[in-house]
Amino acid sequence: MLKQSQLNLCNFTNNKNVMFIREIQQKDNESIANVIRAIFHELDAPKVGTAYADPILDTLYEVYQAPRSVYFVVEKDGEVVGGCGIAPLENGVDSVCELQKMYFAPEIRGTGYAERIIKQCLEFAKHQDFELCYLETLSFMTAAQKLYARLGFEPIDGPMGNTGHSSCEVWMTKNIV
Repeated sequence: MLKQSQLNLCNFTNNKNVMFIREIQQKDNESIANVIRAIFHELDAPKVGTAYADPILDTLYEVYQAPRSVYFVVEKDGEVVGGCGIAPLENGVDSVCELQKMYFAPEIRGTGYAERIIKQCLEFAKHQDFELCYLETLSFMTAAQKLYARLGFEPIDGPMGNTGHSSCEVWMTKNIV
């Protein structure tokens, strides 16, 4: 399995802070769950039928130890401030993966880390022999949708697999072969 030692992880520094992307560690479970939940509160987003209510949200490290799965976090000055993962699409075909749980605290939005982390996830997926990447999001998350489109994701007419995210009404895919 391709993991951190085989990927080119991103680092960024300036005079005030150090930020970098790394694989999730068990100690990050609470921090990333808190980041994700805070964003749902910030945006007054639906809690039911979204990542907010996922029973796995508090155990992302353990979940992403599964084959063909990885979750990256962005760390800023020793604190987890965002993340994104990729894993096989639940109840999907073997060649399809899902970009999952991409959320970033307000202080790092617009820094380019979302694009970097998505590219790392897609590179990982390519090395895992996935051919198509699926994602779903909420309709009002337009900035994320613009980023996805810029990276080659295209809208599709309905959901794939069985993610349990019934409140998500935007679905997109990208060929990654």
